[in-house]
Amino acid sequence: MNGQEATAHHAPDSAASPSTVSDNTVSDSIESGNAPLANASFDMVRDDMQGFPLYELPPGYQFRTYQPGDDVTWTRLNQAAEPFFEVKSDLWQSQFGEDIDALPGRMFFVTTPSGGVVGSITAWWEKERANPGERGRIHWVMVHPEYQGRGLSKPMMTRAMQRLAESHPAAVLGTSSGRIWAVKVYLDFGFLPNAQEIAEKPEVLAAWQQVQQRLNHPALGAWLAAYTARRPKSA
Repeated sequence: MNGQEATAHHAPDSAASPSTVSDNTVSDSIESGNAPLANASFDMVRDDMQGFPLYELPPGYQFRTYQPGDDVTWTRLNQAAEPFFEVKSDLWQSQFGEDIDALPGRMFFVTTPSGGVVGSITAWWEKERANPGERGRIHWVMVHPEYQGRGLSKPMMTRAMQRLAESHPAAVLGTSSGRIWAVKVYLDFGFLPNAQEIAEKPEVLAAWQQVQQRLNHPALGAWLAAYTARRPKSA
């Protein structure tokens, strides 16, 4: 993945309200000539939970689930991985504080052969925990910079998607255009742009078009072509 491991998150800034903060992605920014592409936030959606790719962790790495005290583990990992905003100590509480009882079955950490924690991903819900038809959310994905490019992100996605498939009919995530290699991973897992979001925020379409200029991803190219073809001429 071009030397970068995917990770993902919306920065809690003006571009993403707290309700849409979702995945923190470690990746390099997109370069266009000498100017980096603006880090525009957007959502990605997957309309079903069938047929997603299955990847295993490299030899020696293992998954473990949330344990008491992992609020510190998660925060430190996030602080090391996040390139776009400052991760403050109260972020954990705002994201998970009211639902800590759900974490043992939904938050996963990647450990090294020596037991160190180098990655995390959470299989969360979109908005309402108690809604039986709620979409699942790929939430706060991160890989420590020293372990990016080692084949961890796709197995992490597989594990989270397996958990979401147990409880949810579809999936959503939030990321941004500056997290280019994370976006590629999500496209490879069948996530696509959110047409409703683009209809409400036309500037998001421009961000996706710039992403496609860099990635030339066949699934994204087909989606953009179809969306453009059916868009009203006045749009």
